[in-house]
Amino acid sequence: MTTQDPLLAAVARGVRLIELGQPFFTGMPCSPNHPGFRMTLIRRHGDMRRPDGGSAANEIIVTGGHVGTHIDALSHVSHDGALHGGVDAAEAQRGGAFTSHGAENLPGLLRRGVLLDVAAVHGVATLQPGYGVTAEDLDLAAKRAGAEPGEGDVALIRTGWSRNFGDTAAYLGKETGVPGATPDAARWLADRGIVATGADTTAYEQIPAGAGHAVLPVHRILLVESGIFIMEHLNLEALAESGLHEFAFVLAPLRITGGTGSPVRPLAAVSA
Repeated sequence: MTTQDPLLAAVARGVRLIELGQPFFTGMPCSPNHPGFRMTLIRRHGDMRRPDGGSAANEIIVTGGHVGTHIDALSHVSHDGALHGGVDAAEAQRGGAFTSHGAENLPGLLRRGVLLDVAAVHGVATLQPGYGVTAEDLDLAAKRAGAEPGEGDVALIRTGWSRNFGDTAAYLGKETGVPGATPDAARWLADRGIVATGADTTAYEQIPAGAGHAVLPVHRILLVESGIFIMEHLNLEALAESGLHEFAFVLAPLRITGGTGSPVRPLAAVSA
C-alpha cells in the first residue's frame, strides 16, 4: 500500500471551488488610472471553413494589467523614487519593462486564506461610501471569524462593495467615495506577516468622496514598505454567504515579464 500525499488525499475526498473574482467583459468598471478591457471576435465560425467541414472562432483581448480582478506586482508603486527593497524605480523601468519586481515574479499561491468580513461586523450588506476600514475593524472581523491571519496567509477584506459592480458610477464612487483600508489597517496586516491581501473594491484602500485616486498611502505601506501583494476587484459575496472564514486560497498570476500586475482568477478551495 502506497502512502498518499495528504494534499492529494484531501483533493480525492472532494473539493468545492468558490469564485472570488469578477468576470471580464467589455465595458466593465475600471479604475480611471488604467485602460479599460476590450474583447471582440477577430475570427468567426464560417470565416474560414476547413475541407472536413470544421471551423474555428477566436478573439482579440486588449487590457491593462490592473483591470478587473488582478494582483499588483511590487513594481506597481514606488515612493521617493524607490521600489520595495530600495530598488531604484527609474533604473528598473528602463527600456519599457521592469528588470526588478516584474509581474513574472508574482508567486503562485496555495495558502491559508482568511475572510475579514467588515461589512458583517457593522451589520450591513455594504459599508458606507468612503468609509475607512480601521485596524479595530479588522481585529473585530478576525474575532467574529474566530480566525486571524498570520505568517504567509492571504487576508481578504469584505466591504460588500462588489454588490455595486453592475452600476459603474456607484462602484467607482467618484463623487461619493469608496470604502477601504486605512493606513493603520494596512499596518495591522503587515504586522501579521501576510503574503497578500485583497478587497472587493477598485483601489483596495479608502477613497474619500471627491478625492479620487490622488493619494494611495496603503499601497505604499503594503507594496513598497512591506512587500505584500494587493488584489483588487474581488467578489467575496459567495464566500461570505457560505459562512466560511478559513479556506485554501488558490491563485496563479500570468507571468508577464517586466509587467506591474496581472489579471487573475482567485479561488477558495473548501471540502465538498
